[in-house]
Amino acid sequence: MKTVFAIHTGPVLVDVFKKLFPELLPDVRLVNIVDDGLLTDVRAAGGLTPSVTRRILGYGMLAESSGADAILNCCSSVGEAADLLAQTVGIPVVKIDNRMAVNAVEQGSRIGIVATVATTLDPTERLIQRKADEAGRSITTKRYLVDSAFDALVAGKPEEHDRLLRAAIEKAMDENDVIVLAQGSMARLVPSIEQRVPVLSSPRSSVEALKERLGL
Repeated sequence: MKTVFAIHTGPVLVDVFKKLFPELLPDVRLVNIVDDGLLTDVRAAGGLTPSVTRRILGYGMLAESSGADAILNCCSSVGEAADLLAQTVGIPVVKIDNRMAVNAVEQGSRIGIVATVATTLDPTERLIQRKADEAGRSITTKRYLVDSAFDALVAGKPEEHDRLLRAAIEKAMDENDVIVLAQGSMARLVPSIEQRVPVLSSPRSSVEALKERLGL
């Protein structure tokens, strides 16, 4: 049985992946590493810090030494630390938003980025632009930040989170060809949205990408 270690910066997506793995990777063992101080520190600093990067590297090396066959990075705000981790360990490192960014570039030239955490905007935008460059496509991006929605979710108010976020997504759909939900925690809204343009979220597509990397 293959083993995947998932590195989380908070508890929000743990249950999401616990449901996705039996569906998409039923014969893969999932081990979750949760450090809820990582995102707190990133938000306080306004971006990725050397300390957070070292911790991501440390967790990744721990995963490799513990027998992991792959690592899933579950937070877009620390995605660039995961890029460095991929150069450090000898096993695949899959970023939660990588496949989503590829899909976004394939589906439109005007890409709306909806985020509930400000520190996710820059790395997500850079990732999408890099994927566009690799594909030889010209794109524009537009940002939509709803930071109060994340605070509501953490405070145990999912209905308020959904209400605030849905309004931003509706606005973004009017102004773009495709929408990217920059936090995996937003994926829960997708089934309830009437999609006038594609609205992309990251958890399922990241597990599909992980499945390919594992050769399953």
